[in-house]
Amino acid sequence: MKLQWFRVPKDIVFGTDALEYLSTLEGKKATLVTGGSSMKKFGFLDKAKQYLEKAGMEVSIVDGVEPNPSVETVIRGGKEMEKFNPDWVISIGGGSAIDAAKIMWVYYEYPETKFEDLIAGKFPKLRTKAKFIAIPSTSGTASEITAFSVITDTNNHIKYPLVSYEITPDIALLDAALPAKMLPHITANTGMDVMTHAIEAYVSTNATSFTDPLAMEAIKLVYNQLPVAYADGSNMKARADMHNASALAGMAFTNASLGIVHSLAHKIGGEFGVTHGLANAILLPYIVEYNKEGTDKYKEIEKQLGIEDLVKTLKELNKSLGIPERFSEITEVEITEDKFNEVLDRMSKNALEDPCSLTNPINPSVEAVKEIYKAAF
Repeated sequence: MKLQWFRVPKDIVFGTDALEYLSTLEGKKATLVTGGSSMKKFGFLDKAKQYLEKAGMEVSIVDGVEPNPSVETVIRGGKEMEKFNPDWVISIGGGSAIDAAKIMWVYYEYPETKFEDLIAGKFPKLRTKAKFIAIPSTSGTASEITAFSVITDTNNHIKYPLVSYEITPDIALLDAALPAKMLPHITANTGMDVMTHAIEAYVSTNATSFTDPLAMEAIKLVYNQLPVAYADGSNMKARADMHNASALAGMAFTNASLGIVHSLAHKIGGEFGVTHGLANAILLPYIVEYNKEGTDKYKEIEKQLGIEDLVKTLKELNKSLGIPERFSEITEVEITEDKFNEVLDRMSKNALEDPCSLTNPINPSVEAVKEIYKAAF
């Protein structure tokens, strides 16, 4: 008998001023993990620290997590936690900060962990020293909900999606005030990340009756509210809907998995440093076009949204959000045609070996992956 699972955090706390929930926690020590400076700049880091101190806890901070967190960063964080010995590991920030904190948590509880074992899905049993809370500042990665973490091997330019139910947070804390500070282009990129999660989970070969309604609701929310949040960042209804959509899509894909949009995005991100959400947004229409032969479920999405052509709609949505149609047009990093062609074979082979490829509606060849990359370039 083949058993399937549906697992999400034990508690999902959401609503106005949800951050205040931290003041109700029980424990002696908490470590806050964060990325760059935005959580500090907008006062959310101080606010989280004050709430934890109100709960009677001593607080340490591990900061400086980079946009594509590296193996070195997560090992460093684990060592810092080992010295402090927290009861709670709490990540506050974007998907990178949450992804990094999950693996820091592993290294805190098991300092001798080999990264190769995590790549192979061999995770130790967590919660021997601490529990984990994730507070997302972007409506995008849904790392606060999922059993996934993406860590970069900077020496080999490879992003590794690490997967284990052990790293599913104990509590996801969703406060829409945090993503309300996102700049429009980050709102766009992270929002299209949500759309990609939801669509890929919906058409995944591992989709179930538990994941489909969540994925579809997320698709509808993004379709209707992302343009509003992009145009007016202070619209709190749109912000809250996008934050919830991100979590709903996360519930769907952490249980149904994803597809080759993510496989290809992981690898081009690892090679060139393209932001994950932007890579997903550019690749999504090309891969929906490619996958059409393998599933009828895109037609159901078209029916639910009241549109005729999902590929055309996604391209128009990208355009309205200032997202370029091809990688050659992006400005955040430079990808020359020569450099692209130089890594194309390796990138395509690595993409096919990505775990997200296993649940794509079509089982592609390396040649097919190369053609998609070329079309999207």
